[in-house]
Amino acid sequence: MFLRGRPVTMHMPDQKRDSYSLEHKGALPEHKLKLQWVYGYRGRDCRSNLYLLPTGEIVYFNASVVVLYNVEEQQQRHYLGHNDDVKCLGIHPDMVTIATGQVAGTSKDGKLLPPHVRVWDSVSLNTLHVIGMGVFDRAVTCVAFSKSVSNGGAHLCAVDDANDHILSVWNWQKEKQLADVKCSNDSVLAAAFHPMDANLIVTCGKSHLNLWTMDGNTLTKRQGLFEKNEKPKYVLCVAFAENGDTITGDSSGNIFQLIKNKVPIAQVHLKRPSLKAHEGGIFSLCVLKDGTLVSGGGKDRRMVLWDHDYNKQSEMEVPEAFGPVRAVTEGKQGELLVGTTKNTVLTGSFPETLNPIVQGHTDELWGLDIHPSMEQFVTCGQDKQVHLWDTNSHQPLWSKTIEDPGRCAGFHPSGAVLAVGTMTGRWLVLDADTRDLVFMHTDGNEIISNIKYSPDGNFLAVGSHDNFVYIYAVMENGKKYSRVGKCTGHSSFVTHLDWSVDSQYIVTNSGDYEILFCDMDLVRNVEWATSTCVLGFSVFGVWPDGADGTDINAVCRSHDSSLLASADDFGKVHLFSNPCSQPRAPSHTYGGHSSHVTNVAFLHDDSHLISTGGKDTSILQWVVA
Repeated sequence: MFLRGRPVTMHMPDQKRDSYSLEHKGALPEHKLKLQWVYGYRGRDCRSNLYLLPTGEIVYFNASVVVLYNVEEQQQRHYLGHNDDVKCLGIHPDMVTIATGQVAGTSKDGKLLPPHVRVWDSVSLNTLHVIGMGVFDRAVTCVAFSKSVSNGGAHLCAVDDANDHILSVWNWQKEKQLADVKCSNDSVLAAAFHPMDANLIVTCGKSHLNLWTMDGNTLTKRQGLFEKNEKPKYVLCVAFAENGDTITGDSSGNIFQLIKNKVPIAQVHLKRPSLKAHEGGIFSLCVLKDGTLVSGGGKDRRMVLWDHDYNKQSEMEVPEAFGPVRAVTEGKQGELLVGTTKNTVLTGSFPETLNPIVQGHTDELWGLDIHPSMEQFVTCGQDKQVHLWDTNSHQPLWSKTIEDPGRCAGFHPSGAVLAVGTMTGRWLVLDADTRDLVFMHTDGNEIISNIKYSPDGNFLAVGSHDNFVYIYAVMENGKKYSRVGKCTGHSSFVTHLDWSVDSQYIVTNSGDYEILFCDMDLVRNVEWATSTCVLGFSVFGVWPDGADGTDINAVCRSHDSSLLASADDFGKVHLFSNPCSQPRAPSHTYGGHSSHVTNVAFLHDDSHLISTGGKDTSILQWVVA
């Protein structure tokens, strides 16, 4: 096969020679995938994206999936209409209709996928309307329905990520734009319709708070003035009191109140006029059903409950491991739902502790491996977090912070220990039960891109971006290691490797599309214990025509050898029949990730497939049906 015009030679096993024909057409696999679970929540850079629906489900998003999660029943449903990262979410007053906005994407043939808003039904998951194709620039960052009784939620406002951050208003049922205006040169962090006035929209962001009045197809701006008070760098969030007052939280930790939309704005007089609500910024405000207010802090991670006169009633703190508050909403029976900047969703009530119900990685994610005999898998990311996940409870059995960004992981065949390779050349071995560090070593100072135990558990292969594979003898069931060799020969960084079934050979792929074996005549007919190398005779059918060598990030063969999954650079997971030795083999294709999918792995019993996203930091769990 050819990649970027370079020939890649693949050696055919002897038993295939007589029967193989290039003209033969590959068959679609009998099995399909169904998305069962999305791990994680996008809180690191998105706001106002966590709500409770009347169905008892909480709704939020991660990657290009909108998740509807029933915590009590441990069930998720998924809206899969988007083709790239979802960035914002708005709920209609009917509490059934939802609007979500996405970024601009790229299809695998290089076409631009325009940013747009999708309006959909949260009960049936049917898309009702698609709004703004070709109108928005870069991304839709804010979206909100009108709330006033007179208007009945007929209007939708949206802000895009253009240089002028255009605010537009739509009749969403007719998919018709009613008005648009340049909102601000600086970032816009929130936009909301006033609950009592269908023609009033409040936007806030870097150094501004604006009130927009819609008259026909024009939007007229009034600026919020901070009078004698120091103007905050950012107005971070906006909410509305029961009486219609507009309440804002800013980057200086102040809560301001705009009485009946009059300008100028006076600072809320807390018990002492100089009392600030938070140290650092206020990232979220939520008016509860009883009219009290909850504020959530960034730097101080505090949640504060205020009465109707802005007297402090109670407070609690988000544990440091979960990060600052990003979104706050009222849950069931007086409980609060809290999204954090470390991609976690917590639940709890004042003044008790907050418990995580959704957790995820917060930085680029590549490392994934499956437990050899249990319904568990491990992930490690550039956030320096290693998580051991249970596929039934969908929660981490444990999490560990390591010193360096993680890149790859591998279980010992006994399941007793797991090895983690990092971005710095360091690799470590953790006890799979206790997460204790049992061994640590450094090979070079480049990325460790692959780390894999031999099937008999006696060796460990460590593939590095320094072009070498280091081989270690493994003793005491994975507790001790001694280097026995170094494989040389690649002229570029090692990307993938597999062991033979008898633990005697390894095959490797590199960044310049080489496939290296020890001795071709010896290994032409070797049976490989795993199939994760993206180049080779048994997998070359996964590559599309004209592919760049970086288009496929990972492949994995099922344990029964009937299926082959691939992870591509366009947010897609593909399922092929195995072996995949015909050009351009047909596949079932699945979206859900955005940008590049970095890894795929079948559970030990082939019941599920796990896939990881790079920039989207998400983990998706698929049922193999």
